[in-house]
Amino acid sequence: MTTPSDTHIGIAVATWNQTITDRLLEGAKSRCDEAGIANVTILRVPGALELPLGAQALARAGCDAVVAIGVVIKGETDHYDIVVRESASGISRVALDEGIPVANAILAVHDVSLALERSVTGEANKGIEAVDAALAMVSAIQDLDLS
Repeated sequence: MTTPSDTHIGIAVATWNQTITDRLLEGAKSRCDEAGIANVTILRVPGALELPLGAQALARAGCDAVVAIGVVIKGETDHYDIVVRESASGISRVALDEGIPVANAILAVHDVSLALERSVTGEANKGIEAVDAALAMVSAIQDLDLS
């Protein structure tokens, strides 16, 4: 059974909207530190559409859970809807295909101020929430004791 100290967390983080994704990453890393998780692998990818492949690579590299961090801000075209839908669908598929938790910390917002609110330092940071969700799922799956 994996304990927090030997849990390997992967974090796939988009560099698009990096000012905000870096804040989410800091929240995720701080929560890992608080949980005593020393084995954290960070993989930077260009944008939200690349997060599923990044998450899959982390899963295949041996991570017990992955957090996908990105920010999609609504513009004047349908591109926003496509990116939000496909990135969420992709990370869900990775979780099911690889059999590990993949937590969604991809902010889908209508303006930058909403992204900034969700990436503040402290408990409101969605990077923190995603790590909490990933760890809760690791624990829940282990509790099944399917052996």
